[in-house]
Amino acid sequence: MLSYQHAYHAGNAADLHKHIALGELLARLTVKARGLTYVETHAGRGLYDLRSAEAAKTGEAARGIGRLAPDDATPYGEALNAVRARHGPSSYPGSPMIARLLLRPQDRLVLHELHPAEHAGLVRAMAGSGPPVAIHRRDGFEGSLALAPPDPRRGLVLVDPSYEVKAEYPAAATFVRRLLARWPEAVVLVWYPLLAAGRHTELVAGLRGLRARRDEVAIAGARTGMTGSGLLLVNAPHGAERALAAARAQSGGILLPLAGGHPGPGRT
Repeated sequence: MLSYQHAYHAGNAADLHKHIALGELLARLTVKARGLTYVETHAGRGLYDLRSAEAAKTGEAARGIGRLAPDDATPYGEALNAVRARHGPSSYPGSPMIARLLLRPQDRLVLHELHPAEHAGLVRAMAGSGPPVAIHRRDGFEGSLALAPPDPRRGLVLVDPSYEVKAEYPAAATFVRRLLARWPEAVVLVWYPLLAAGRHTELVAGLRGLRARRDEVAIAGARTGMTGSGLLLVNAPHGAERALAAARAQSGGILLPLAGGHPGPGRT
């Protein structure tokens, strides 16, 4: 959706879930010397200021990263502290920046962002040294399919639409299946919100039968709106269970097991 801007939500509890798990997965995928390709379908602007008017309007960052002091011995903490050392203590990295900081010279990033202002911010944020980055102002589903399979062929794809319209849930599932038909060895991480309407069930059903791990968490204190966060990991690498569980372990009690819901990491 071209109306969506993540600055209102950067650093919230769902970002903690997604970004901690992403950091842990990248740490595992970069153990081997062979290069990999990291792809994002909806990259956002890559770098956020938590003192901005957008962040202040929702207060979501204050209830998320504002309550946490990440351990810099963890991949997520390493990336966050590197960003704050360079850009100031109110800075927060989006997933493209986290990936760039954790990847190596032999790896590459392919980022898609259709929103013109977000795309421009992403180009600015990703300037400088690091692994090679290709930034496309293009529909992320269409662009990722057009480029699959990439070189290097080992890779991780983050599927992270806004879900502002309900059609994005089945669209995400359809995209993952089409992507895997072209790039069967890709590791695919799909994020989705848990809302009262339960629309994520259509996404989960659309991916049934794939070799996937599902992880859902509740957000402490959330009673309305987004009350939880979900991740589906397809073609999970070795150690994926620990990577998914790390978000709860490192969240300082912000992310909790779902009471009476999905029990956390497991197959779907």
